[in-house]
Amino acid sequence: MMGVILINADKPNRWNEDTQKSVLQYNNWFMDFAPQAYQSARETCFASVEDVFMHSENLKNITVDLLVSNPEVLATLRMLCAPPIARDRLTGLADVPKALVKTMEGGRLPRVNKQLLIGQHIPALLGVIERLLDRQLINWLCSECDPCGMDLFVAKSVVADRLCGCTSDPIIRNAQEKRQLAVISSYLNSRGYRLINDPMVSAFEMPHGTYAYHKNVKMFKNALDDGDGYVNTPVDVVIMPMDANIRRPLLVECKSAGDYANTNKRRKEEDTKVTQLRATYGDITLYLFLCGYFDATYLGYEAANHMDWIWEHRVEDFQEVNV
Repeated sequence: MMGVILINADKPNRWNEDTQKSVLQYNNWFMDFAPQAYQSARETCFASVEDVFMHSENLKNITVDLLVSNPEVLATLRMLCAPPIARDRLTGLADVPKALVKTMEGGRLPRVNKQLLIGQHIPALLGVIERLLDRQLINWLCSECDPCGMDLFVAKSVVADRLCGCTSDPIIRNAQEKRQLAVISSYLNSRGYRLINDPMVSAFEMPHGTYAYHKNVKMFKNALDDGDGYVNTPVDVVIMPMDANIRRPLLVECKSAGDYANTNKRRKEEDTKVTQLRATYGDITLYLFLCGYFDATYLGYEAANHMDWIWEHRVEDFQEVNV
């Protein structure tokens, strides 16, 4: 890695101590933030569940028209099944295109033949949901009577909790990333850097003393050469140092983890990105901004694959690379 300044990758003697500090930092943040995030998510989920119940006449009228008009309700319908089913499971059981369920739950209809969508795909989805409906929870579907208030409240609460369980983790991850970006921003601003948002300015042409969020970086698609063309890959933070003699930006990925197992599952993402970077730009590294459960196994693996890192609890380590 000649020409690349190392911050922590070459200092294994302090990895364990830093991991302990990082775990403590993450745990303190989680204990303060997670309950509030979950409660907020549950309120949002309960409101969306009530909306589905209202538009479907308390689930007695789950129709193709309902999904055409409100495709996002598909997420709630998945939680009405016993057991609640994941997107991929519903996709497989209904034998529909893989992206269809995700697109609909994002609030829009996919760009496919409308006749095929309405005549085949959506009926297939509803067929699976109808067969798997949790009829013990929504017991009024087995009778001609309208549900009582308590049955409705219990069903809505259960479904909302199921839905919340699927959304709370992404909410926490997004909040963690937002906080990490704020920490980096606060540090850079105090050093005289300024944020730029111009998408027309490429990462390698940014003015000195600037930084950008989620900037696309052009890389070889096949991680070998330009034979298969290029791909634009977003990098969380791109920093062009103040020093005019430094020609390349610092590329930083924010990483947080609430357990050790999850960090090792996500290593391939970083490996692919740094391999593409080095194939395209030569002697360059990817810096990780870490908070949470990153142990010596993970750190050693990343160090061996041309990566380095800055701990969130010691953000001033950026100074070691002239930032």
